[in-house]
Amino acid sequence: MIRINLLPFRDVRKKENIKRQISIFVLSVLLLICVMVYSFLMLNSKVEALQAKKAEISKELARYKDTTKEIKEIKEKIKKMRTKLEVIRRLERNKQGPVRLLDEIATAIPKDKLWLNSLKEAKGILILEGTAMDNETVAFFMTALEKQPHIKTVDLKSTRLRPLKEYKLDLTDFALECKTYLYKEKKPKKRKRKKR
Repeated sequence: MIRINLLPFRDVRKKENIKRQISIFVLSVLLLICVMVYSFLMLNSKVEALQAKKAEISKELARYKDTTKEIKEIKEKIKKMRTKLEVIRRLERNKQGPVRLLDEIATAIPKDKLWLNSLKEAKGILILEGTAMDNETVAFFMTALEKQPHIKTVDLKSTRLRPLKEYKLDLTDFALECKTYLYKEKKPKKRKRKKR
């Protein structure tokens, strides 16, 4: 009988398996290192590209900084001009308003039947005091005033009969209160509720 020693064959096979596993491990590590280097290079190039873009945008912003400053100054000038124009418009309205108001009052007065003794205006409230031939003339004058565009309301505050004995005539003294175009109603104040 022939005896064959198989042990060296098994040892050789084991050594080959170990060499194969070591070579696979080394190749895997090399592949991993290659992938990491490639990723590093790609990310590095992206970072450089972004930094270049950032520098370009910074230069562009520096160019627009002066333009932005000029635009801001122009906006401020426009705002000031609008404010000035609004003040001028308000002054023109206020200048023309009293003239028109006086014209409307003069137009509403019945000729040779009614005379104004005083005219006072404050905060849109006009107080007229005068003398009329009779109560009907006062009523006619009030109606004519209410029709005027610059007068909102007309209220009779008082009338008093004044006899003139030397002329055998009775005159009516009156006082009217009118709200004009300048009158602004006061808003009621809101009461604060106390917390309990």
